[in-house]
Amino acid sequence: MLEPLRIGGDRPLTLEDVARVARGGIAVALAPEARVRMERSRAVVDRIVAGGQGAPSVYGINTGFGALARVRIEADKVRELQRNLVRSHSVGLGAPYPTDVVRAIVLLRAQTLALGHSGVRPLLVDGLLAMLARGVHPIVPSRGSVGASGDLAPLAHVALALIGEGEAQVGGARLPTAEALSRAGLTPLALEAKEGLSLINGTQAMTADGALAVLDAEALARTADIAGAMTLEAVMGSARAFDPRIHALRPHPGQAASARLLARLCAGSGIARAHADCPKVQDPYSLRCMPQVHGATRDGLAFAHAVLEREIASVTDNPLVFAEADEILSGGNFHGQPVAMALDLAAIATAELGSISERRVEQLVNPDFSTGLPPFLAPSEEGLHSGFMIAQVTAAALVAESKILCHPASVDSIPSSAGREDHVSMGAHAARKLAQVVENVRLVLAIELCAAAQGLDLRRPLVPGRGVAAAYAAVRACVTPLVADRPLSGDIEAAARAIADGAVLAAVEREIGKLD
Repeated sequence: MLEPLRIGGDRPLTLEDVARVARGGIAVALAPEARVRMERSRAVVDRIVAGGQGAPSVYGINTGFGALARVRIEADKVRELQRNLVRSHSVGLGAPYPTDVVRAIVLLRAQTLALGHSGVRPLLVDGLLAMLARGVHPIVPSRGSVGASGDLAPLAHVALALIGEGEAQVGGARLPTAEALSRAGLTPLALEAKEGLSLINGTQAMTADGALAVLDAEALARTADIAGAMTLEAVMGSARAFDPRIHALRPHPGQAASARLLARLCAGSGIARAHADCPKVQDPYSLRCMPQVHGATRDGLAFAHAVLEREIASVTDNPLVFAEADEILSGGNFHGQPVAMALDLAAIATAELGSISERRVEQLVNPDFSTGLPPFLAPSEEGLHSGFMIAQVTAAALVAESKILCHPASVDSIPSSAGREDHVSMGAHAARKLAQVVENVRLVLAIELCAAAQGLDLRRPLVPGRGVAAAYAAVRACVTPLVADRPLSGDIEAAARAIADGAVLAAVEREIGKLD
């Protein structure tokens, strides 16, 4: 049995850890040293509450919230204050986040509390981890965060589930949370001073949504190299542009990695040998510049990956408790700007994979470019069959939508909370846009895989490089050759599933080894 993932310990969580919990369902536990830190910081909060009227006013402990921070709250109203805060902030709307994103949100909320500067009882983290372990997933609407004091509305719906209110899914059923907890053998919690605020104040919704999308985008960057190599072979392009000497003169790490993978994919190509002496001098940019374009995407995603891992290792609520100094400080770690800007870049970087892929599909279907392939890769009787004509149009539509979605969310701001929250990040918007761009690009690459596989069929008996051949076989495992016009939507969706579940990447890795 696998050891549980420990949060709040010395080893920071990675994006891969988040995916293992969100999608793989591995167990999570609170590190013992984290429990000790949490108890120490909780003692500071308890002393303030016990001080009653003689205690100083401390935001979120014995005061109201936001524009009501000047209002003093009596000690006997503290529990009611925290419960009301969670209820009043649960105003999310629209489609719920997918289950994997909800699991990531719950994990990351537990993780930031476990770092021991929020002043909450370990019982709250235990409760969040118990929901993960028992498969109780709060219904968290995806609309309503401006990324100011973090993701207030989405996180409030998570906190609502912890106190037994709202709705949750368990065993595939959507139920009132109290019933869902009961079915799972769990009991709602009563929140003490500061605990409601600590549960809803932070960037965990945008970070969770963005983290899973960035991981998916990184897989698409490798898939784009594979699809591009298949197209290069199908149109009888040249792999000489991937010579490492070229890329050593422009040492961007992503460019070098993409060039290495493209060269490996095409190694041993019989198609390349067959046209070694052709009169073509250079290929179009969509083929020749794949390392430069795909590589820039890799570097942009690497930046976003690093920002998100720093955010996961951060304490993002307010105020923050420093137990060693017996002090509580108010600041702004909840502001989502670092995450929002990184996710905007990730969306731009990912969209470019789709943009250049669509241009490669044009190389495949346009007889002016495709060096002997039939127009639109139509299987027979020119004019009777349309082949991949409209598949390229669909790719163009998806690329156009992604371009629209690449308008940066992080440059927008709408003041809220009576002007107290007068600059906001729109980080949740950035994450949601990125997730949609990832989905669009996956579909564009699926179109390219299907079209390139058809092109390779039409080159028989010539055979491509080993890596390309492995990718071709993975596509053909779920998409049959086009021998007469048929609806292609199902083929494209099947190829997209093979991308999403890693089947294409795994097939290539089995043949040529671990991918860059």
